[in-house]
Amino acid sequence: MTTSVYVRKARIQDVRPIHALLMDCSKQGLLLPRSFSQLYSHLRDFFVLAQDGGGVLGCCALSITWEDLAEVRSLAIVSEMRSRGWGRRLVEACLSEAVTLGIFRVFTLTYQTHFFEHLGFEVVSKDNLPQKVWADCLHCPKFPDCDEIAMSITLRPDCS
Repeated sequence: MTTSVYVRKARIQDVRPIHALLMDCSKQGLLLPRSFSQLYSHLRDFFVLAQDGGGVLGCCALSITWEDLAEVRSLAIVSEMRSRGWGRRLVEACLSEAVTLGIFRVFTLTYQTHFFEHLGFEVVSKDNLPQKVWADCLHCPKFPDCDEIAMSITLRPDCS
């Protein structure tokens, strides 16, 4: 019997596995860590790559920043599921939700520029992002010496 893998909205029981996944990827230098408090407060932002039986194999969040801007953040996939298109599906789920919400500008701060370029994101100057974006940065261990790269995409209202 094969196990199904699929993308769905996160549930409360996913917080601990999401946290473990993000901490593991953070230790590898792939992304910044998130606290349990942040995850519980922003659970509705998350999509997960789930398998039958409830296991979480990946996650990604769409965080609304302003009336016309959202951020794709916390994209993480367990190592054995990488390079299979699941990261793309998680980001596409976030972008689809942005369009559904009427938000057509989406950015990310990332170390994985090639991945996001393949999805249509372009490198932009951090100075082009509104001040509100930097609220989370005050709590970052790398502040004020951020080495992440800002990327942005403008979506069409008919895109999904």
